[in-house]
This record gives sequence, C-alpha cells and structure tokens, in this order.
Amino acid sequence: MPRCVMFCLSLLLCNVSAVAAESERPNVLFILVDDLGLHDLSGEGSRFYHTPRIDQLARDGMRFTQGYATCRVCSPSRASIQTGKFTARHGITQWIGAASGLKWKREDRLLPAEYLHALPHEDVTIAEAMQEAGYRTFFAGKWHLGGQGSWPTDHGYDINVGGHDRGSPPGGYFSPYKNPLMTDGPDGESLPLRLADETAKFIKTHREQPFFAMLSFYSVHGPVQTTQALWQKYRKAAPKLPAGQSRFKVDRTLPVRQVQDHPIYAGMMETLDQSVGHVLDALDTAGLSESTIVIFTSDNGGVSSGDAYATSNLPLRGGKGRQWEGGIREPFYIKYPKRISKASSCDTPVTGADFYPTLLDLCGVPSKPEQHVDGVSLVPLLENGSIQPRPLYWHYPHYDNQGGEPSSLFRDGQWKLIHYYEDGRNELYNLEQDPYETSDLSLAMPVRTASMAKQLDEWLQAVKAKLPEPDPRYDPEKTEAKFHRIQTANKANLERSHAAMLAPDWQPDPSWWGSMVSED
Repeated sequence: MPRCVMFCLSLLLCNVSAVAAESERPNVLFILVDDLGLHDLSGEGSRFYHTPRIDQLARDGMRFTQGYATCRVCSPSRASIQTGKFTARHGITQWIGAASGLKWKREDRLLPAEYLHALPHEDVTIAEAMQEAGYRTFFAGKWHLGGQGSWPTDHGYDINVGGHDRGSPPGGYFSPYKNPLMTDGPDGESLPLRLADETAKFIKTHREQPFFAMLSFYSVHGPVQTTQALWQKYRKAAPKLPAGQSRFKVDRTLPVRQVQDHPIYAGMMETLDQSVGHVLDALDTAGLSESTIVIFTSDNGGVSSGDAYATSNLPLRGGKGRQWEGGIREPFYIKYPKRISKASSCDTPVTGADFYPTLLDLCGVPSKPEQHVDGVSLVPLLENGSIQPRPLYWHYPHYDNQGGEPSSLFRDGQWKLIHYYEDGRNELYNLEQDPYETSDLSLAMPVRTASMAKQLDEWLQAVKAKLPEPDPRYDPEKTEAKFHRIQTANKANLERSHAAMLAPDWQPDPSWWGSMVSED
C-alpha cells in the first residue's frame, strides 16, 4: 500500500476514534432548585408535599444523606457549584445585591462584611471546563451571579435562557415574565414548566453530541404563587393544627414555621416536580437516560423564617439564612445508570463544591485541581468506596432576612462548631448523636471547642476571609424594641395571615395570571 494512502487511512481512523470517544462521553443534566429544603420532598419525609418524580430520581441513583450547600443563601452556594471553591475563598459570601458595610441600615451590632458582586472571570467555571472538553453548554433559569458582563454566556454557557442578575423572577411565576433574557409566553404560562420545556428542547436538538445542561429553577423562591386549582387542592389536604397549637415558634431572632401546611407553597412543589419529570421524560424520549449523568440539589435550606415563611425544615433546626443544619442540608442526588447502582445511598458528608471535580472525573475530562481546590471527586463514593476524611467550612459574615446571625461553621467528622461574630461565642454539636442541634456542648467540652475554633480561625486567615466589624451606630434599645415586636405583634400577624390562606374564601393576588387561568 502506498505510504500516502496509509497516512490518510491512519488520519481517518484517528478521526473516527475521536468521534467515537466523544459520542461515548456521558451527557450532564444538572438540576438546581432554589430554596428547597431537605424535607420538602415526600421521599425525604414530607407528608404534605408530593414529589413522585424527584423521589424516583433519588431511587434511580445515589442519595447522599449528608449533602450540603456551601452557604445558607443562594449566590455564594451557586458560585461554589460553578467554581469548586468554598465561599470564603471565591469571595461571594452574600446574596448579590444585599447591603454591606455602612449601607446596612438595621438595628444590628455589626456591619456586614464586603463581598464580591459578580463571579470572578479569572475562575474557570465548570461550564468552561466542559466547553473546553467539547461539550455543548446550556443554562436556563436563575443565575444571580452578576449583572451584564457576568451572565452565563460570559462564564462558559453557549446558550442562556432567563439567567440574569435577579434572584427572584421579576414577573413572578406566570407569564408575562418581565425577564430581559427570556421571551414571554402566553399569559398565564408557568415559569418552571417553561424552563423545563426549554431544557427539553435543548436535549432533543443536541442529542447527537455531548452536552452539559444546567436547569436552575427560580422555584421555590418567593414570591410564592400557584394556580387557583392547586391552592384549593392543598388547602383541603392541609393537616389540621391541634387546638391551641401555634404555627410559629420564635427561635432566637425570628418566628420559625413548625408545620408544613402552606397550600400555595405546596402547589409550587407539585409544579416543580412536574417540571423535573418533563425533562427526565425528554431524556427517555431521546434515548439518553442511560448515558446521562443527572444531578439534583438545592442552593440552601427551605424558607422557614423571613421572606414568605413558607415551609418547615423540622426535625432539622433552622432554615434558609440560618446557621443550623436546616439552612445548609440539601437533597443531593446523582444518577448515572452506567456507573451508579440504583437505590444506593451514602452517609459521607459532601458539599456543592464537590460537583465540579466529580463531573470532570465521570466525564473523563482532566481535573483542574488549581481551580476546584475545595471540592473532591465523589466517584469513589459513587462506586461504593470511600474518600479521605476532610474538614468542611462555611463562612457567612452577614445578617439576612431570615434571622441568621453572622457566623462561620466548621464540621470535622461528627463535630460541628458555630462561631458567632457578634459576641465571639461558640456552639458545639455532635451531629451523630444530636443531628437536630438541641444540645450545645461547648461548655461541657471546652478543649475540643477551643481546638476547633483555632482550626477554623487559621483556615479563615489562610483564605483571607473578610469579617464583619462593629457598627458605631448600634443602639441596644432599638434592638430590644425590635425583638419585642417580633415576639408579639409580628408573630401574631403571621399566625393570622397563614391561617387565612386555608380559609375557603381566601383570595390570591389578582396579578397572578396563573391563578385566574382555567386548567381544563
């Protein structure tokens, strides 16, 4: 055979091998929900919300029973997913747009620390890493990682539907959406269903090439809105409070919801579940279910205090914005039939920073250890092995709308330390024996408490974490008056307004298109 023919044949075989290798790469569907608490899913214990499609997704892969967001509010944990770093290291420690420093004008002891207001361009995001590896990248839904110049298409996503600077849907959950990066649908179209449909269309169009698709729901963030029919359905299904029982309990700074009976939120949960199912069906229709990695998680805990006071995270303490487990423990599911056994589970603590190296590992893409410095590949766990024990850190030097206090957290094995910046105190919990954080052991175990506090402080210094400072305007009398209002008038108003939602004659806000549209 002539040498030139052999050379051409060799090139052809190399190209065929490259195409074959690319076609064998798994696709990725990353489903991120906003403000979804661990116990908002029926598969995680809710007796009021119904989420059969999400529950099935959990059963089809591995369920991590100690999965964590890297922050108790949205933007920081979303940045950790994109960068593989803990919040103190990447610098976005607060939801973008919140006041800091002297711009914080509330009756609090500290000035919240300054923070980055956009995802740093020097970071190589998970989307950029996948893009470099030949993946087609897609984003739909909530971004909240910077304004124009720092949108998804500026950080590795080829296509962006609806992702911009806002953290809640500007037009609510029904069209018209008032979203500069998404066209309106017919009046009354559901936002989560629309985002699911856009993702399904992308899957259908790109099923012949490897893709990385992130479906980042605005649900179930406020405003809480559902259809009239779903409100009515869950109004009738809501559990009855025993006579004399309160719906809210004040836990240190704000009332916290103690029962899941919010009929509007329950309607949102059903629509979310339906939307997730729609995208999973699209994978089935395209013949890609076996070759697609599906991730499902949330960015922080459910809103049990502040904002809409919409759900209860019990038996976990706290919720969104708060320093206890209810604020950071999340659904954390990974499905990949080719490599992960069905109905498997893992109780090793893992975080949102781990998704980046895990996906690179599963997809055969070279790791970027200089980038995802705080995340580790979970592939050994997915294959029923183990990973090296490691410390986990959270840093939130801010206040929030949910009653959380400026603090940093450190988990080492079964031990969790919370360091508070207002007065320098620490709390210590044994999560193995006390998963609901009812018994602070810091006074009983001063040696362990001091040792963990020292290790936390050394880490914060190493990553150059920013800290809050005393507010010279602080007036303790105003603070005391505020907390008196919270425990009396505010709590009483919450009890009345949330009970009213369950009354047959309650009327939703007429601006909700979906509440006025027939579902026939």
